Amino acid sequence: MTYFSIDPDRRIVFCDFDGTIACNDVLVLACETFAPDVTARVMPQLYNLELSLRVGVRQLVEAIPSDRYGAMLELARSQPLRPGLSQFIDFLDEQGVEFVVVSGGIRGLVEAALGDLADRAVGIHAMDVDTTGEYLAVRSEFEGEVELVDKLQVVSRYLGKPLPTGGFTNANWVAIGDSVTDLNMAMAAPTVFARSRLKQSAEDLSGGAGSGVHAV
Repeated sequence: MTYFSIDPDRRIVFCDFDGTIACNDVLVLACETFAPDVTARVMPQLYNLELSLRVGVRQLVEAIPSDRYGAMLELARSQPLRPGLSQFIDFLDEQGVEFVVVSGGIRGLVEAALGDLADRAVGIHAMDVDTTGEYLAVRSEFEGEVELVDKLQVVSRYLGKPLPTGGFTNANWVAIGDSVTDLNMAMAAPTVFARSRLKQSAEDLSGGAGSGVHAV
């Protein structure tokens, strides 16, 4: 993996998109809209852990015809974001803290939904899609064993290799997320701001210890 310039004092917030920045899960909404039959079959398998995210999300996305991608972007642009995002980024700028969006969704949808705020992020990391074929094809720089976007790989790009015991030498970073797709990132972070599902999952995995996990 190629790492960015590693600064041990670098301060960064890594923030999930679907369900965290966006009020809704934009990727799931797009799949329900443009590949409803496959989504109805695959989503229960994902919820029941019968399919990995890597396999299931690829099946969902690659069931969508490429000629519907423009409509997907329009759908994303219509989705509400949580109030206060611009002010939050302003606050981070004032404190010298970088803001990085890390999403298990499609980069084009994330950027479309963020609009002008996309330029306020130091980086937006998500999967890409190839629209040259009849159906969308997934492309992911950070594909892992169980996820199409391994969020710890993204964190590593900024903070360097993880320690053998987990976590990173740099302790000046924060993870923000809402669900189990953010769990690996959250368990490595010194401080986490989590919506209820992620907070519960983190506490279950840590035996209730999760002192660095704060509900939002």
